[in-house]
Amino acid sequence: MRIIKAHHQEHIARITNLPASASGMRIGLFGGSFNPPHAGHRLVSRQVMKRLNLDAIWWLVSPGNPLKNHAELAPLKERVEQARSLITLPNVYATGFEAAHGFTYSFDSLLFLKKTLKDRKFIWIMGSDNLKNFHKWERWRSIADLMPMAIYARPNSAINATFSKAAINLAKYRINEDDAALLPFMPAPAWVYLHGIMSQESSSAIRNKNY
Repeated sequence: MRIIKAHHQEHIARITNLPASASGMRIGLFGGSFNPPHAGHRLVSRQVMKRLNLDAIWWLVSPGNPLKNHAELAPLKERVEQARSLITLPNVYATGFEAAHGFTYSFDSLLFLKKTLKDRKFIWIMGSDNLKNFHKWERWRSIADLMPMAIYARPNSAINATFSKAAINLAKYRINEDDAALLPFMPAPAWVYLHGIMSQESSSAIRNKNY
C-alpha cells in the first residue's frame, strides 16, 4: 500500500512540476482548462512566441475554471498529458502546477510565480474571447497590475473584445502592435492586442463533436 501511494505522489508531482527556467528569461504564461488542448492553443503559442520574442511559454493547465461548468472537465492528469503530446514547438511546456498549491484563481497563480521567480520576465497570454469576459475574473484588475499581458485575436471575438469593459478600462496602457517585442520589458499595467492567423478550433466545439 505504501509503495502504491509513493508512486502516485511521484506521478502527480511530475504532472505539477514547473518547467526549468533561468534568470532573465522572458516567459509567456498561457492559462486555461485545455479541455481538451488543440491546434489553436499551439498556433497562439507559436505566434506570441515569435511576436514577443519570448524564451519560453508555459501552458498552465487549470484544475478548473471557476466561471465554467466542471461537468465535462477531464481529469487534470489527462489534460496535462494531452497537452504535452500535442506540443511540437521548442520551449513550450505544459504543467498542472496550480493543483499542487490549491490555486483556483489565476491571480493567485501569477502572484506565486512573480514572488517565487522574481528575476523572470513573465507575460500573461489570453485569447480575445477571454478578454471579452476578463472583468468577471477574480481580481482581474490586480492581474493587469501584476504583469504585462498579450491578447491574441480569436474568431468571433476579435473585434468586440476591444470594446469590452476590461479593454476600455485598460485602454491607456495598450501599446502598439508593432512594439510587441518591447512588452516583456515594460512595467505593468501594459498590454498588446495581436492580430494574426486564427484557428477555428475550440475546446467546447471538440467536446460537442465527441458527444
